[in-house]
Amino acid sequence: MRVLVVMDPIENINLKKDTTIAMLWAAKRRGHTLGYALQDDLFIDAGKAFGTIAPLNVFEDYADRNGHYFELGDKQRESLASYDVILMRKDPPFDLRFIYSTYILEQAEREGAWIINKPQSLRDCNEKLFATQFSELQVPTLVTSQESLIREFLATYGDIIVKPLDGMGGTGIFRLTVGSPNVGSTLEMLTILGTQPIMAQRYIPEIVDGDKRILMINGEPVPYCLARIPQAGETRGNLAAGGRGEARPLTDKDKAIAAKIGPTLREKGLVFVGLDVIGEYVTEINVTSPTCVREIDAQFGTSIADDLFAVLEQGRH
Repeated sequence: MRVLVVMDPIENINLKKDTTIAMLWAAKRRGHTLGYALQDDLFIDAGKAFGTIAPLNVFEDYADRNGHYFELGDKQRESLASYDVILMRKDPPFDLRFIYSTYILEQAEREGAWIINKPQSLRDCNEKLFATQFSELQVPTLVTSQESLIREFLATYGDIIVKPLDGMGGTGIFRLTVGSPNVGSTLEMLTILGTQPIMAQRYIPEIVDGDKRILMINGEPVPYCLARIPQAGETRGNLAAGGRGEARPLTDKDKAIAAKIGPTLREKGLVFVGLDVIGEYVTEINVTSPTCVREIDAQFGTSIADDLFAVLEQGRH
């Protein structure tokens, strides 16, 4: 297949843990041709989707190449639909620029390209709000911009987490308890003085055992998850916030959660997704550029990116 990746600058990735490079290595091993583009390289001309795209080569043996892990050819104008699969791996923020990119990719989809994940669903499925469609799998959760409602929620549950709807990597997450001295200022800051909705959730004590990332490929769970365990004194397990990653086999409860959510993911064209689970509760459903492949592969000898490409190859035949 011809595979195009739309990502952040490849020269800036964290080579030890980046999931996108694992996908590119798998694609190369399996004989596929790679192209590379940034968001700014995508455009529409006369109603058709194009990109200024560079041929890409990647090297798994980068340690033997003095850290040289990729090579880019000269950019050239190409139809996006000339690629069989387009991996949309641009990291958040999920901003207007990202949304405009999904419109361009949607045009490529109309012309026959397969976008992973489906552009409309990238727009529709906010990673915090999408999880509220499965309320039976969540702790008590409130989404509002009204400080009074959040204060009532805090009074009811006594110990809550508040977070922005567009954050990533644990940024902007606060734990509030009844009597906390900074409740007002925290809520004013997160809601931008009551103009922006945020999410409040009852605190889940099981966070001390890890915030589990369950990876889903075409609605089916990878057999192992990554438990991200917070540092001492920290309420966030995110690796970007200093959490430690420990790969584990899925529990029966994890599998039951995946079984409930999987059919909706397939229906929405969300082929590669990360479920965030604390205890037995889903907190987020990550659809933009889920990570943690490398950590699970390293600890269990899996090759999750190969599993993904096995599905993609089957889907294009």
